[in-house]
Order: sequence, then structure tokens, then C-alpha cells
Amino acid sequence: MPTAVPERAAGTTGEGPEAIRPGRSSVLPRGIGRTAARIGVLTICQAALMVGFGLLITGPARNVWPLTVEDNVNEGFERIRTGPLTTLSYLGSEAGNTLTVIAITLLSCVALLLIPRLPMWREAVFLAVAVSLQSLVFLAVTESVDRTRPDVHRLDASPPTSSYTSGHTGAATALYAGLAVLVLSRVRRSWRWPLAGLLFLMPLAVGIARLYRGMHHPTDVLGGMANGVLSLLIVGGALFTDRSVASVPSPRTGHTDATAGAEEPEPGSTAVIFNPTVTGEATREKLRRILEQHGHRAPTFIETTADDPGTGQAAGAVRDGATLVVVCGGDGTVRAAADALADSGVPLVVVPCGTGNLLARNLGLSLTPATALDAALSGTPHRLDLGRVEGDGLAPTHFAAMSGAGLDAAMLEHTDDRAKSAVGWPAYLLAIIGSLGTPRMRLTVRLDDAPVLHRTARMVLVANVGTVQGGLTLLPAARPDDGLLDLLILDPRGPGGWMRALGVLMRGRGRNARLMTVDTLVPEGTGTKGVPVEFLTFRRAELTFAAPQSRELDGDPVSHGRRLTAEVRPGALTVLLPAREK
Repeated sequence: MPTAVPERAAGTTGEGPEAIRPGRSSVLPRGIGRTAARIGVLTICQAALMVGFGLLITGPARNVWPLTVEDNVNEGFERIRTGPLTTLSYLGSEAGNTLTVIAITLLSCVALLLIPRLPMWREAVFLAVAVSLQSLVFLAVTESVDRTRPDVHRLDASPPTSSYTSGHTGAATALYAGLAVLVLSRVRRSWRWPLAGLLFLMPLAVGIARLYRGMHHPTDVLGGMANGVLSLLIVGGALFTDRSVASVPSPRTGHTDATAGAEEPEPGSTAVIFNPTVTGEATREKLRRILEQHGHRAPTFIETTADDPGTGQAAGAVRDGATLVVVCGGDGTVRAAADALADSGVPLVVVPCGTGNLLARNLGLSLTPATALDAALSGTPHRLDLGRVEGDGLAPTHFAAMSGAGLDAAMLEHTDDRAKSAVGWPAYLLAIIGSLGTPRMRLTVRLDDAPVLHRTARMVLVANVGTVQGGLTLLPAARPDDGLLDLLILDPRGPGGWMRALGVLMRGRGRNARLMTVDTLVPEGTGTKGVPVEFLTFRRAELTFAAPQSRELDGDPVSHGRRLTAEVRPGALTVLLPAREK
């Protein structure tokens, strides 16, 4: 049941928008005790895993390749030593030194806490705890696994700890990779990419330096990196709020019950529909103040639920006379609200708070919630298209960004919600590795009134917009207001095919991609063989698969099935968009 959230009443605990409700921590999403217990249990498992691997490489596997050539690697580094390289290795090694790591961690945490008007407590705790836990696991491992250091001339004094794991590399991984994750997920500037890249390279530089200086075997360095990465995943998964969105429910199911008991907005009022897992109290207070500054008095805040991610709430708001609906959440929340607002004429304001935020990115909106709302309220209404989709086991509903089947849907199924919470959209990159084995599918495609096409594919994507995370444009011609939908058929064969497909997607349509409309479709057997990427445009498409496939809507996996029917709904959604600078 959605809950109407009124303005804060007098007498609540604390003062101002940053006040903390009794019994809850503003930093730890599940409470201090539960979060600490979760981190503790997983850290014990991490230590056991690292110790087990250490005992394996020093015991039963010590005579197994590639462990048998580790000495050759260390001797090779010894042979190439020069004065300048030795100096560089010293700098690299010092970047992972205990005092260096402690100093940078403290400075970073202080900086995060001193950010004007928006102290990042959770991010600071994430970094400090990850670095600390990595060190604790390192100490436990070195006490449990006795491994001598490489039999080469060592450029540094040998500490009393075991060679396994590399403490310098582990600490550097937890610190610099943790900072890189925060840069990618929290910074919106264009320079975040080169900065994050440099930070990600730091643990590698430290590891190579330790090998060069004869302090560790290669597997010691790999073990240190694994230790640091595991600490980041465990702490990030426990500290950051889960950003998962419920699967798409049957349209209109339970809408009456879903809105029962909610505070009804007054006629002409503003309804703010928010996903509580990604829109905290402080954010809601800022949005309320911005709305009031623009003349939207006493906005009603209604939260989504696991059973209804926004469709029922938006339908209830329209039914009760709301003249503006603000949606705070990810693509799934926006999709659910747009489903109810289709053809209603009630303007929607997109306030991106999720992981992917595909619609917001393609519309050029700010990814900072308060900035996005302020800009939209100063803008003008625009009519955007929606896609209407249905299939076996999938009741008719709308999507605003993309829908598809095959590789992309399998990737979303493999994406861990806690990883998304910890690192943001880069979690999709990890998931796609586990999805590359998705088998090729056979399908038929009927676009508008054109002849049926027979295709094989790794992925099919029906899109209203063209750009995905990381700025990669999959469908260069896709526009959300052109009265058309675009179809991408991806069918690379072998490593060469994947390279060709990636090249086409990275540079947009090229000579290896085939663009077709209903007037220029190429039936099976007349020239599409060997083309890894096809682009098509249509108003209505019927996709039929030979076997049930993974399917998704705007980033949310839905039930597997053998059919998808999609058609464009031109101008069905009214969205307030910022005024464009001339």
C-alpha cells in the first residue's frame, strides 16, 4: 500500500531535513547491528576463501603450472632492473605502503564528510571499513599461510609476515579501486572517466612494483588484489541501499487497493511518486523545497511498493486531480508511472535516482535529483513517444526506453542488486561477462505489413532511445519523439564477429551494419549473412522466438517467453523538459 508522506510535523526527532528518526541510522540502511553482523559473517567467509587458496598454492598445487614458472617471472624482473625503473618501482611500492594508505584514506574520508551541504557519510564509511577489513583479512591470512618470499635479491627489507598475500597490493586495491568506484558512481563531470581509470590502474602499478622489487610471487599479488576486491564488494553490498525494482505487474491489477488509505491530493495538486529505496528523506526534503519555490504548494509524496512500483500510484494521482506528477526513481519506476500517465496529458517530471537512468540520460537531464527537478520546473512540456509491448505471459504495458530479449535480458538477470547499489551501473559490466554464453536464438520478425524475416541473433532490442550507460550509442537513429521505434538485431559469430559488431556499435552505423525500414527489408538468404548488426525502424513489430527467451522492460527482467509484440504510441507521454540554451 503506498504511503502518503506529509510534511514533517513539529516535534519529530532532530531539526531540519537532516534529522534522523529514532531507531534508524542515516548511514547504515539496515541498522548498525544487522549491518555489522552481515559484514562480519561475509568477512569470515572471505578470510576462509583466501586462506584456502593460499594453502592450495603452497600445498597440493605448488607443482602445477603456472605456479611452476613463478620463479621465472621474479627472475625476469630481477634481470631488467635499471636505476630509473628501480626509482619508479619505489614510488609504486610506496603508493601501497601502510602509512600512505592510512593517510590517503583519512584525507579522503574527511573530504567526503566536508562536502558542502551534502556530507557523504555512507561513502566515507564504505571506504574506511573496506580498507580496514582488507587489512584484518590480510593479517589472518599471513598467520595461517606460511610462504617464503621469492629467492631473488630483494630491494626492500623483508617484513616478518608471509609472502602471501601482498599487503601492499591488497590495501592499494581497497583504497584506489574504492575511490574509483565512488568517482564513477557519484561524480557527474566528464573528467570522472580518466580519473577513475588512473585510480583503477594504481593497484596494478603497486603489484608490478612489488614483483619488480622481489617482494612477492605473482600469485601473492593476485591474492592481494582479490582480497581488496572482496572487501569492497562485501562492504559496498552491506552499506548501500538495494536499488532493485520489482518485476512489472499486470497493468491496473490492484490499483484501487494500492491507493486505498493514501492521502488524496487536492485538485490541481502535485504528486511526487518516489522509490523509497533510492530516494532518502534528505533528498525528499530538498525536492519539496524546490517544488514550493516554483509555486507547487504542499506536494503529496507517495512511495512505491514491491507490489506496485509506480503504476497504481500514478493512476490514483491522475484520478484524484493531480496536474503534475514527479517521479523519483530509476527506469523501472519511471516506466511504471508512464504506463499510467499514457495519453492522460498530465505532465511528468523525471527525477533520476536509479542506477541506469536511461531515459534521463537520453533526454540530457541532470543526474542530480534536485538539479533535474529545478531545471524541469523551469522548462516546457514536450510530447514523447512510448512503446506498447505485450507477449505470452506478459500483459500489455508500456516502456519508455528499451525492451528486448536475449543477451541484454540475460545480463540483467545476472546483475546482482547489491552490486548495483555499491558501484552503480558498472555492475552491468560484471554481469555481461557471465551472460556471454547465452545461446544464439532463432526468431521471425514481422515489421508493419512487410514480409516475415527469419533471423538468428544473440540479442534483439526494441528501442525508443538509442544510448545506454557509458555513453555507448546502440541505435544512433532512435529518437523518443519521431513516431517510430527502432530494432537492433545483434548476431556476431566467433571472435571476429564480436570485434566487427563492437566496432559498428562504437562508431555508429557503418559499412558492416545494415539499416532497413519496411520498404527496404532484406528477407532471409538475400544478403544478411555475415552482417553482425542490423538496424531497422518500424511502427509495429511482432517477434516470435523458436524457444523461450529472457526478456526485459526498461532494465527490469520479466518472465521468459516466445513472443514480443511492440508498437509505438506517438506522443503518448507529456514530459516537462528543461529549456535548451541557444
